[in-house]
Amino acid sequence: MDAVATSEARRAELVSLFDAVSSCTACPLAETRTKVVFGAGNADAELMFVGEAPGFHEDQQGIPFVGAAGKLLERLLGEIGLGREDVFIGNVLKCRPPGNRDPQLGEIEACQDHLFRQIELIQPRIVATLGNFATKLLSGNPAGITRVHGVEQSVRLGNSEVLLFPIYHPAAALYTRAMLGVLEEDFARLPQLLGREPALVPSEPVSPAPDATPVAAELEAQLDLF
Repeated sequence: MDAVATSEARRAELVSLFDAVSSCTACPLAETRTKVVFGAGNADAELMFVGEAPGFHEDQQGIPFVGAAGKLLERLLGEIGLGREDVFIGNVLKCRPPGNRDPQLGEIEACQDHLFRQIELIQPRIVATLGNFATKLLSGNPAGITRVHGVEQSVRLGNSEVLLFPIYHPAAALYTRAMLGVLEEDFARLPQLLGREPALVPSEPVSPAPDATPVAAELEAQLDLF
């Protein structure tokens, strides 16, 4: 099977997975969600980001990282010459926990196979985990993000061998300004890991804004979901 056919077959399977996840009732979060947040971006991306779980605005729009943390993620990507269209963004959980509480073990166990299958189908070279929950799940290591951020490791996820690169969740910098420099340093490593020249894009000030701001509705149409 040639590369084009393989890509088309993977995309078809990704659509089937989307349909299955959209009707998932494997955990109680199905009763409280507004929309399933499957993930969005380039289905052939070399770089995939995995966060924790959808928040309020993600639950309303069905798109990951559309609030304040998502705006910062876009800015950090821009500083290394990348955009949402270049990467795939998802979460450990596909449904929002009530009140944005931490994911519970049973919820992670019910949802993790969807994430592993996404990784198999997208076939990223690098999976950047954002925060503790994604890092611990995909590394199989209980060490927290403070100890392992910015340190890449090769892991096998299902049938895929990927380079795992733990990073703090962008939300950390919205509440602790000192974390912004750490995030910028870790993101600056990504072009090297991807085998690209570092981008020289000037940074802009970030505002610590805990209230998420939804993006324009046109964003969904711009994303290469499948």
